[in-house]
Amino acid sequence: MRHFTKIEGVPDYDCGELKPKLSDYCVLIPVLNEGERIRAELSRAFAAGIHEEADIAICDGNSQDGSLDIQMLEGYGVNSLLIKTGPGRQGAQLRTGIHWGIERGYRGFITIDGNNKDSIEDVPRFIAKLKEGYDFVQGSRFIDGGYAENTPLIRLLSVKLIHAPVISITARYHFTDTTNAFRGYSRRYLTDERVKPLRDVFVSYELLAYLSVRASQLGMRVCEIPVSRVYPKQGRTPTKISALGGNLELLKILARNFMGKYHPSKH
Repeated sequence: MRHFTKIEGVPDYDCGELKPKLSDYCVLIPVLNEGERIRAELSRAFAAGIHEEADIAICDGNSQDGSLDIQMLEGYGVNSLLIKTGPGRQGAQLRTGIHWGIERGYRGFITIDGNNKDSIEDVPRFIAKLKEGYDFVQGSRFIDGGYAENTPLIRLLSVKLIHAPVISITARYHFTDTTNAFRGYSRRYLTDERVKPLRDVFVSYELLAYLSVRASQLGMRVCEIPVSRVYPKQGRTPTKISALGGNLELLKILARNFMGKYHPSKH
């Protein structure tokens, strides 16, 4: 394990590179105690040959459930395991992945949740759009070709009536599935001095909101592509967003994002 520490805008993290860099593109999967869900997702990715299309990196929030056994990761073609040891939540985990990916020289980055809800088999679609020159590619279950199943009603209404409209107004581009973390980013976008994603202000869900809007604000090429998101029919909804506190936090982030509070000039 290599240890990265005291890098401006990046939480301390350990990096275990199971394989050398094999692709121009990487898939960053933030996880925290996802148990069998991440194992199932990686199994699907391996069956679809995603490890042959892009280098897969797990951005772990220091899970304690034993779900990230190294032999299992190697068996499913995972390229690297990044373990955040510094403070922060999802935004901090993604910053470790972005830092690692930039240092490694990747041309494009795809992010996806590690709870087995999303169609990881669609990663090649994101790569194709990045190769076409798009800087931000948003996955959407709500456009032609997309698919949604068992979406909790409160989530469906909050995305369609609040989150997507506010993000679209802020971005000056019509997006339909703005809470979906299945996305693609170009290296040009993530390394632009007017963007600067590696900042300590991005602790939880701020980074996802910010990166949803900044590309189109800067005149970069953006688009949506169809993906699938399937929630389990029974049992607890796999999410890290609590019903009350988490949703209030998202509303505050939306407001700050709308007012431009996350722009580099503000920090």
